[in-house]
Amino acid sequence: QVLLVESGGGLVQAGGSLRLSCAASGRTISIDTMGWFRQAPGKEREFVAALSWTGVYTYYEDSVKGRFTISRDNANDTVYLQMNSLKPEDTAVYYCAADRASGNVRSSLGYDYWGQGTQVTVSS
Repeated sequence: QVLLVESGGGLVQAGGSLRLSCAASGRTISIDTMGWFRQAPGKEREFVAALSWTGVYTYYEDSVKGRFTISRDNANDTVYLQMNSLKPEDTAVYYCAADRASGNVRSSLGYDYWGQGTQVTVSS
């Protein structure tokens, strides 16, 4: 089992920045990929970014490229999502997820473990 705990959400004005954290514990050796997804009210959960557990590969949804950066702190098994130049349309609950096997990192269906989510609200 892998436990994921997110933190770092909040309210920020458009153009501002936030850094989300996702602390992984338990059987982290089984993780292949870590991902961030988000879900806005009335919308389906969508892919934001992903990172191979080795840190070698990163993936981004087109609308966040150049603004968001996913990274990992190897020392404490924490994955970060640095979000800059935030826009009102980035408002959503953000979830981190862990996948035990390589596959389509952009699909939520492949992820085995999920955090509880953290709210990000960007005001205009």
